[in-house]
Amino acid sequence: MAASVPVEQLAFGPFCLDRATARIFRNGVEVELRFQAFRALTVLLQNSGRPVDYEQMIREAWDGVYVSRHTVAVTVGEVKKTLGEYGAWINCRPGLGYFLEVPKGDDLIRKGGHFMSHRTREGLERAVGCFQQAAGDDPTDFRAFEGLSRSYLTLGTCGMRPPREMYAAFLEAHQQAVALAGLTPELRSDRGYGLHMFERREAEAEAELLHAQQEQPGLATIYLRLTMVYAALGRLDEALSVLDQAYSADALLPVLPATEICIRCLRREYERAVDAGKRALELHPYVQLGRAFYAQALESLGRVDEALVQYRNACVICPGLPWLRALEAACLAKSGQRLEATGILGELDEMRATDYVDAYYMALLREALGDREGALGEVARAFAENSTALPILKVDPRMDTLRTDPCLSGLWKLPAIA
Repeated sequence: MAASVPVEQLAFGPFCLDRATARIFRNGVEVELRFQAFRALTVLLQNSGRPVDYEQMIREAWDGVYVSRHTVAVTVGEVKKTLGEYGAWINCRPGLGYFLEVPKGDDLIRKGGHFMSHRTREGLERAVGCFQQAAGDDPTDFRAFEGLSRSYLTLGTCGMRPPREMYAAFLEAHQQAVALAGLTPELRSDRGYGLHMFERREAEAEAELLHAQQEQPGLATIYLRLTMVYAALGRLDEALSVLDQAYSADALLPVLPATEICIRCLRREYERAVDAGKRALELHPYVQLGRAFYAQALESLGRVDEALVQYRNACVICPGLPWLRALEAACLAKSGQRLEATGILGELDEMRATDYVDAYYMALLREALGDREGALGEVARAFAENSTALPILKVDPRMDTLRTDPCLSGLWKLPAIA
């Protein structure tokens, strides 16, 4: 067990047992487990890697009260079922007893999960390293491949790395995770999100996400992803309704306020978007997406100086997102500060020689500078590179002046290529 976990709590994999309240949580969401089964699991955890025979189980989990071996077996089976794909960590060895063996890569996987939570390019790339090492140490541990796939998914969807490259890596790792663990609700949700963000197959994405929601209704990220699918389809009322469900599932999820700002902006409810932005900064000041969307809302209301502060703070928090600089420069251009905006444009053009710069946002910058031809070229490039901003192209207010240009008519028919 990690040294930082309090004595009254026992953590393993994505689970945490709170001994004081006899409750068990998976990724922060409580799961149901009968009290006697909870006690049996506690005994197994306290003896992780060592056998727990029938007599010890009776003594420690049943307080010495005799029950049959069959009852013990049924109770342990109940524990395994509750743990889902992690139930395979519990085995019964004839003549020895029950073992709970957490894979040796658990510390690496925990470390990878920590780096993922930073939601920066550096953090995600460190996470990839941890998960790759864990997969090399134990190719049967699906969590390593799940973590890899999710890291690639985030690197691609957040515009940190080339979408085509990241989606190919995501699919490979995701398939390995599914082969080892089956299509869990979390993995199904990831697949649905990939269909939406990389392939723009909204109907299939919606079906996968709704299926995952039915299987695990308490997982807030599923609702967030459904929200973005409905937004891309122009079903903005439904998007807002599903967002309310996300708040009910986990009101403190860090990316939740950022998503609300985005939806409010798509609905052109900029005052309400600003209100959501204030809440986002109060609760999660280091989430760069929240600051970026908050800046968009402020800019839309003409509060340029405040918007620039937020764009620049977002760039400091996450320097690995060049598109944030493009948004800052577009804001400068629209406020008449063309010289500084042009300077940033030059920096981003140079950066393209060695790094990925999302063309969708470069189109916004060139349009703000009055370069319509260049902006149209960037939109075409966004399609060629399969920018993950494209799903909202038809509803994004920032694209109003470009969206109806006849030069883009042929691009709408291009399929996304994984």
